[in-house]
Amino acid sequence: MDTKVKVDCKFFKGDMPCKPYKDGEVHCDVCPYYNPIDKKILIIKLGAIGDVIRTTPLLKRLGQEFPHAEISWLTYYPEVIPSQVAKVYTFILKDILTLLATPFDMVYNLDKDLEACSLISMLKAGVKKGFYLENGRCSPIDQGAYHKWLTGLFDDVSKENIKSYLEEIFEICGFDYRGEEYLIENKHPHLFKNIKTKPFLIGLNTGCGNRWKARLWSEEYWIELAKKLITDGCDVILLGGPEEHEKNERIAKASGSFYLGHFPIEKFISLIGQCDLLVTGVTMALHIAIGLKKKFVLMNNIFNRNEFELFNLGLIVEPKLDCIGCYKISCERDCMRLISPDEVQTACKGLMDGSAASREKEKEYICRLPSL
Repeated sequence: MDTKVKVDCKFFKGDMPCKPYKDGEVHCDVCPYYNPIDKKILIIKLGAIGDVIRTTPLLKRLGQEFPHAEISWLTYYPEVIPSQVAKVYTFILKDILTLLATPFDMVYNLDKDLEACSLISMLKAGVKKGFYLENGRCSPIDQGAYHKWLTGLFDDVSKENIKSYLEEIFEICGFDYRGEEYLIENKHPHLFKNIKTKPFLIGLNTGCGNRWKARLWSEEYWIELAKKLITDGCDVILLGGPEEHEKNERIAKASGSFYLGHFPIEKFISLIGQCDLLVTGVTMALHIAIGLKKKFVLMNNIFNRNEFELFNLGLIVEPKLDCIGCYKISCERDCMRLISPDEVQTACKGLMDGSAASREKEKEYICRLPSL
């Protein structure tokens, strides 16, 4: 039987029937759905999960620049990769072997982890961007990655940085950033649809991750803030992971807020999707909220505020100190205590009020402009 197979089609699988065939038993030579691939692109962004989410704006630009490309992504967190990515790989042996045997036109490695740098050094690709392994150390492949590499080496250089994370990764890939937004999918939009009883539901994300303990806000302050927001007529729900479970139970009992427990990532996305506003530190929840276009108050102390794209959705509240952006894992000054519940409550009220929010957003934009 002489059957022509179009192996360059986006639907072609190689080891099983494609969807057009299964839907209509149509062979390649007469298939009306034939969609040829002209480039194969791989993004390497392993983690952390928040950084994976805030790398998704790159997909829109790649789709515009290379509309007939097949885009793949290697990550530790496949559950947050948008569905327009053709192939999602995880860092396991069978996937790594597949990648090593697959020629790519372009590979973008946006991680400085040694395993990611090692892999891109071994992959077959016409163009490589980002970071690779040189003499056993992470190094920038070209000038486009040099700025991001340098800010990771020297805290003082990072503190002076005026580029956002998105500006940096677009620069690494050879593009200018044009305001492309996060892509995130709420796969269970109605899962928690009945939890809201008041006009406004505010989520308080009380965790900060295991690495940067300096960004932890006190349990006492979370309780006080929850009480204030409830007095303002809002529903308040506590959010977090397994590490915050007991703490959130205590806060809920002491403040009168409610807590449903911790959930896998897809359900956690759905829960944030029910909130009208999120109060959080620099965490995965922040980037989920941005992706879902939720209003947010970001409490920041150790990171450079220029790193964040707010998309006219949120406000940043920081301690009034000149050492903000120190990148310290722990802080002897306990500077997060200088962010008071009253300040956070005021920021929440500002975002709940449209006119006040507009004025604050304008201030936020002005303060992020580089000095002339």
